[in-house]
Parts: sequence; C-alpha cells; structure tokens
Amino acid sequence: MPGLPEKALLQYEVEQFLYHEAALLDDRRFSEWLALIADDIHYWMPIRRTVTVENLHLEYAGPEGMAYFDDDKTDLKMRVEKLQSNSAWSENPPSRTRHFVSNVRILEATGTEIALECAIHLYRSRLNDKIDHWIGKRRDSLRRVEGGFEVFRRHIFLDQTVVLSTNFSSLF
Repeated sequence: MPGLPEKALLQYEVEQFLYHEAALLDDRRFSEWLALIADDIHYWMPIRRTVTVENLHLEYAGPEGMAYFDDDKTDLKMRVEKLQSNSAWSENPPSRTRHFVSNVRILEATGTEIALECAIHLYRSRLNDKIDHWIGKRRDSLRRVEGGFEVFRRHIFLDQTVVLSTNFSSLF
C-alpha cells in the first residue's frame, strides 16, 4: 500500500496532467490534446433529467440511453479536424474557452491505471455576446504511458438538465 509521499506525488502528477490538458484546449491546440487521448477512449456525456427523490437512480441516462456525446477516438478525431478547418460554422470565428478543473480526487490507482473524479467548469464566450457555462463533474480514467498519462475514459456529468447553448462544439 503506497505511503503518503507516493500518494501526494501521484495526486500532483494527475493534477498537473489535467491542468496541462485544459490549457491545450483553451489554447486551441487540439492536435496536441488528441495525442493525450487513448485509442480505446470512451468519451461520454449522458443527458440529465429532473426526477423525484425516489427516482434519483434514473437522473442520468444509462449507457444505452440518450447522450450528448458517446464518442470514440475516430469521432474525436473528426471533431478536431472540423474545429481546425473553415467548415465548422459554429466555430468560425472560434470560441474563447476557459476550462477549470478542481476538487480532483483519485478514486483508485492500480498498476498503470488511475480512476479519478473532478469538478469542472467550462466557460465559453462566442462572438460578442454569447456566453455559456457548463458546470459538473467528470469521471476520468488515465493510463500511465511513456512520458505521462493518456485518457482512456471520460464520462462527463453536467449539473444542468436543460442546455441552453446554441451548440456543443467545445471539448470537455
């Protein structure tokens, strides 16, 4: 069982990776971001519903239910290619984003894999007067690779049930 120095080092390494990843997205360095994504990625954001207390287990759609994203690496590559081209009308001119990652908790670390949960806030301003805030949590799974980590699972759970944004062209 790892001691406190090992746990603190792992926490630091994971947080620095997440901050670096956020900076790549904010700087529109999408190809570099994509290099941090594993070939077997599951990038998923289920819809959220307003439910009563006795139905809280149904609040988020399940794996077979409706989702805003249910992407693999091919899907993410296509999204990145579109963001980098002139054909992404929803991103020309490009949005300005700021990704905030906090409350990083390592849930499990076994071998080369790390499961974590963190709070997220994605701020996006678009054109002169369009502003979006997406707030929620992520459950990420990282795999240690040469030179750092790669993300092989990203499940995004928004706090809001109604998304008022005109599009979902940002990456989380």
